[in-house]
Amino acid sequence: MNTFWSKVVDLLPRPLDPIRSIKLKLAILLVSSGGVAFAFFKWQIGWLPPRTTFTAIALALITSQILAHGMTRPLREMTAAARAMARGDYTRRIRATTRDEVGELAHAFNQMAADLDTADQQRRELIANVSHELRTPITALNGVLENLVDGVAKPDPATLRTALAQTERLGLLVTELLDLSRIDAGAIPLDLEEFDLELLLDEVATEAEVMTAAVGRGVRFTVDVQSPGASVVADRGRLYQVVLNLLDNAARHGPAGGNVHVFAQARADDVVIEVRDEGPGIPPEERDRVFERFTRGERAGGGGTGLGLAIARWVVDLHGGTIGVVVPGQLPPGEPEGCRIRVVLPAH
Repeated sequence: MNTFWSKVVDLLPRPLDPIRSIKLKLAILLVSSGGVAFAFFKWQIGWLPPRTTFTAIALALITSQILAHGMTRPLREMTAAARAMARGDYTRRIRATTRDEVGELAHAFNQMAADLDTADQQRRELIANVSHELRTPITALNGVLENLVDGVAKPDPATLRTALAQTERLGLLVTELLDLSRIDAGAIPLDLEEFDLELLLDEVATEAEVMTAAVGRGVRFTVDVQSPGASVVADRGRLYQVVLNLLDNAARHGPAGGNVHVFAQARADDVVIEVRDEGPGIPPEERDRVFERFTRGERAGGGGTGLGLAIARWVVDLHGGTIGVVVPGQLPPGEPEGCRIRVVLPAH
């Protein structure tokens, strides 16, 4: 029924569309409706006092202009704000004090402006961060290659290893940016399968140990699975990526030659994976921000892209799980704080 009447209303003529002022439209509306009413009474009564009639029409016009000013002010502000947005200014907001359709439109406009402002800020930060992350390894790699070309340095294994490390860092950044673009586009399907949890963690720990040894950190990784033989249903490649990111993050922020402990437990309804390091920990005000893009916090010691934890969070979210920093109050008494990041995945 509502659809039928809406179609009927759409077919009605719109004689006031050419008029560009809504205040003038309201005035014409009042005068027209008043004129129809006066014509009806004249037809019924046969006579109307002309002075009273014209006075009533004049008062109606003045009243309509006064009342319409407050009604149309948000619309004028929205027009000015929309033109400012076209120039890249998303800071303007509309003063909305009414609860009618215009007020709802103003609130929706303000929300849209805030979302656009946030998106524009994220775009600027993304460009700045990507430029910075690309410049660092490119500068280092350029310096190594210049020294080799000028004969200042010899192509010995140490020099080539430095060039290789910077190239791998560039490759990691490009891979993570591609992952982020796929995540934003919702184009990351999960290839779910059942596999042995302890075997996966052992493989990741082995690769992480080789990576840290190559950069001279010498971090030792230990895997402790409380439920031997436990299996998990997940995307093995993506979960491997999550755990590797967590181990790499722990190795970079912990002391050289330190220990990184990987704890896992299969419970009735979920699977818990926890990575612990011996570093200084994460300040309380940054525990939520570390999972945002390009956020490395005050613990950053170089080498990271600031994307690993963001990708880990999105992959865990795709699995329907949770990831977060374990606060000190949740730690057993007497254990060192360090940094602990816990992943909880559904068991099935």
